[in-house]
Order: sequence, then structure tokens, then C-alpha cells
Amino acid sequence: MTDLYVGVDVSTAHLDVAVSDGTRLRVSNDEPGQQQLVARLTAAPPALVLMEATGGLERAVAAQLSAAGIALRIVNARHVRHFAKATGLLAKTDQLDAEALLRFAQTLRPEPRAIAPEQTVALQALITRRRQLVEMLGMERNRLRTAHHGVRKSLQASIRWLEKRLAEVDKNIDGALRDCGVWREKLELLESVPGIARVISVSLLAGLPELGELNRHQISALVGVAPFNRDSGNWRGRRSIYGGRPQVRSALYMAALVGARHNPVLRAFYQRLRQAGKPGKVALTACMRKLLVILNTMIKTGQSWHAQPLAGA
Repeated sequence: MTDLYVGVDVSTAHLDVAVSDGTRLRVSNDEPGQQQLVARLTAAPPALVLMEATGGLERAVAAQLSAAGIALRIVNARHVRHFAKATGLLAKTDQLDAEALLRFAQTLRPEPRAIAPEQTVALQALITRRRQLVEMLGMERNRLRTAHHGVRKSLQASIRWLEKRLAEVDKNIDGALRDCGVWREKLELLESVPGIARVISVSLLAGLPELGELNRHQISALVGVAPFNRDSGNWRGRRSIYGGRPQVRSALYMAALVGARHNPVLRAFYQRLRQAGKPGKVALTACMRKLLVILNTMIKTGQSWHAQPLAGA
């Protein structure tokens, strides 16, 4: 029996579906329509359902399909479009996009990944636990430096235990990422940026699922790196940042700190601000904001890092 492959093009109102057995259908992108699609695919389970990452429109149907145990993979829309052009599919409609996804699935047969809402929650919990362990390790190591010899063994045992727990959490994080295909692709994009390491990229994606879905002003305000005015009458106060998401801002701070030294774009930007007389903290905050806008644009467009400015960044 030939394996079935399915391409699903997701839009705000509809789901256009192309099945390798010749079936073509359109259902509404709401609860009844998604259930209709799940029932159709459950009756004849496909080897793979392929969808594009479309800024969050695919999440609800992806969760429905995953809950039904249907093999699923969400891929970068840019990759599918390049494939369509290479195979002669130059026109673009919702149904043709579904056809392109079907051909992509049949030809390349990407490994299926189940995307479930619980995965995001679990990953966020792991990130929180990792931060807690790192904080506890730092406190115990600080205590060890000045500890009386009578309690040093206890502190050393505590440090070893915390280190083991931290290693376990890191292993669990890697396992969760392997189970989440769309995040793997986003991680590869983020980690192509000099200064972005695995822990930082995971922290950004877990704490900022809106990355790639908002404009530069909205994402900066959401994180809390957009400067707000403090003016009254003729008085002009100092602009400052506040609010937002402290955990994401902490990860962004570390990335900007490394980037200001090793990322050619951020280093030049930071040095230009310092030469203009900006204090170090102000210049570094500006680097955080610039880096966030770059990352947001990369996720939105599917482009990996390069030293030339991205459109919209």
C-alpha cells in the first residue's frame, strides 16, 4: 500500500488540503473545520501531514492533528516557496500552495514532528527550573568561598547535587527541542547569529512565542526594551525602559553583551553610540533593542544571519 502524504495550506479563514490519493478539499480554519479534517485524516492515517509556519495561524490545527496522533511536520514557508519555484510551480493560490506542500512532502519526506501545546508549557517549565538551579548554584558557590571548614563538605555536596540536576534539565531541554520541529528550525535561525547560544535561543523562544509575529515597535514594547518618554510641560526627562518580560530581557542582555564584542554589526553599533557620548548602559540597551528587531525579522522572513542589514531591521 502506497503511503499517503498531505499538504495543508493555512490561511485565516480556510484550510486547503491536497492528499496524494487525489483528494482535494477546503475546510474552515475553526473548531468544526479542524475537527472535520482530523476525522478525514484519522480514517486513513497519512505518513505525513506538511504545513508551513504561518505566524501562528497553524497552531490550532497543529494541536488538533497532534492530539489525534497524526504524523505532522511544520516547515519554513521560505523553503517550500523555493522548492515550488524549482519544480515549476510559479503561480500562487491557496490550492496551489497546498499542492506545493504535498510535492515537498512526497519528494523530501521530512521527519514528522508532533506539535502539542503541552510542549511549549513543558519547555517553559524547564527553562524556569534551569534558571532556578543556576541561581542556587551561584549562591552555594559564593557561600563556599567564605565558609567555615565545618560546613564546606556540606556545601560541596550541595553543589555537586545541583550540578547533576542542571545537567539533567539541560538534557531534558534538548529532548524537548528534538520533539518540536518548528522550534528546531527557529533555533537554527537564532543560533546563526554571533552571540546567540543554545540556552539564550531556548529562553527567547520559550519566553517570547510572539517572536516573528509582531512589528519592530510592538516586539520591543512587549519585551520592555522600548524607551518611554518622561516629559511634563517644558521639562524633558530621561527616556527609560520598564515593564515587559524580565526573563526574556535578561537573555537578550547576555546576547547583546556578547554581541557588542563579537558580533560585527552590534560591535560597530555599540562603538558608534559610545563615541557619540552615550553611557555604556544606554548603548548596551540600544544593542538589545537592535538585536531583538533583527531576530524578529529573521524569524518572520526565515532568513538566517548575515552581516548585511535585513529589510525591516
